[in-house]
Amino acid sequence: MGAFSRWMQHTMNNRMNRKIRSGNGTFMGTDVLILHTIGRRSGTPRDTPVSWFPGPDGSWELVASGGTDGDPDWFRNLMAHPDQATVTLPNGDPVAVTPQVLTGADRAQSWNSIVEAQPRYGKYQAKAGRDYNIVRLATN
Repeated sequence: MGAFSRWMQHTMNNRMNRKIRSGNGTFMGTDVLILHTIGRRSGTPRDTPVSWFPGPDGSWELVASGGTDGDPDWFRNLMAHPDQATVTLPNGDPVAVTPQVLTGADRAQSWNSIVEAQPRYGKYQAKAGRDYNIVRLATN
């Protein structure tokens, strides 16, 4: 990713994070939260707006779509430091979470619900030519 692309992504993330903190937690018809992770290489805090879908028992499910060479950076950071993850919902305080990558029947059930709610994710995955990871975040 070039310097301009990184700057643009950083600018857009900051703008979306401000919107979420002020109470507007939607983007393109999906709910959005701020995922707080630790950079896997830098060790510095990262705040990323991510679309989420409701999971069982009040959990949040995230689709690891995007990324120029596979999974997006937020997913890689989350998996590198899963014990340091938190989320912030609109007008809320950070909440500690535990991530779980879904597999098998759990992933299939979650994916079907996600694509039913937002069919464009099915199109994105088909275009990517790979199955996206789905992460369930449960409160600690």
